[in-house]
Amino acid sequence: MTDLVIRALDERDAPLFDTMPDPLSAREGHRLTRHRPDWKRVALRDGEVVARGAWWGGPDDTEPLNVNWFDVAEGEEEAGAELLRTAPWQVELEMSFPPGWREDPALRAAAESRITAARGAGYELFVERFLYRWTSECALPDRPGRLEFRSEPDDEVFRDLLRRIHSVTLDAHALKAIEEGGLDRAAQEELDFFHWCPSPREWWQIAYTPEGRPVGVHIPAHNPSGPCVGFIGVLPDHRGHGYAYDLLAECTHFLVERGAEFIAAATDQGNFPMAANFTRAGYPVVRERVQYLPGRTG
Repeated sequence: MTDLVIRALDERDAPLFDTMPDPLSAREGHRLTRHRPDWKRVALRDGEVVARGAWWGGPDDTEPLNVNWFDVAEGEEEAGAELLRTAPWQVELEMSFPPGWREDPALRAAAESRITAARGAGYELFVERFLYRWTSECALPDRPGRLEFRSEPDDEVFRDLLRRIHSVTLDAHALKAIEEGGLDRAAQEELDFFHWCPSPREWWQIAYTPEGRPVGVHIPAHNPSGPCVGFIGVLPDHRGHGYAYDLLAECTHFLVERGAEFIAAATDQGNFPMAANFTRAGYPVVRERVQYLPGRTG
């Protein structure tokens, strides 16, 4: 087997990235994603691309936040591992596969080759998520009308509510933040993400009972690819009443009323209550994301 050549791309040779087969329909999943050519890397053998990775970040980010497109050719798992190992950015790895990929032998084989490469590079499984996409062809979810929604300009009010929401949570990212820095860190990471989104700050809303007691938070947002459900969270003492659906329905209507023709969303596969609410609200699963973290060093 000939030697492997790994290199970054630029504007001139960016089309090289598109020369690999796409058995997992990654291109369809990224049709609204903008990748910078210089954040793309390929592994070449005899001039043929046998592994590729696209790192991603927002338009103002100076370094990528994750690698969200990673492919390896059949039998080239070690080339894929080397591509990841030698990258200048050791960040979260996201791989998205078609729904039900484990039940289709061809899809499962393609996915497992990429998973093998990621593990070979020292990446560790973090969480699996459902990716949703509501479109104008879907019915709008009914608004139950049980809650009142108001904007709130004070970040400290949201910080307090986020701390309370994450004090009992199934979300893997929140649990990781709590492990590393407590509830303050978990709340701050959410606030940082909300501020990072290019959508208006005044979109952030708190839900109240008719008596004026706060129930939860919903954040209608735009990320760099378009409208999305930024956050849905119910305070622990108000759970068990189905309020997450109320928040999701309001978030959907809010974005549609501001021109959204599609809305992206995601939740951890282990968060069964939230997954059930997305199903009830008419959000179809369009991809399944498997997320890995770089191996710990030191």
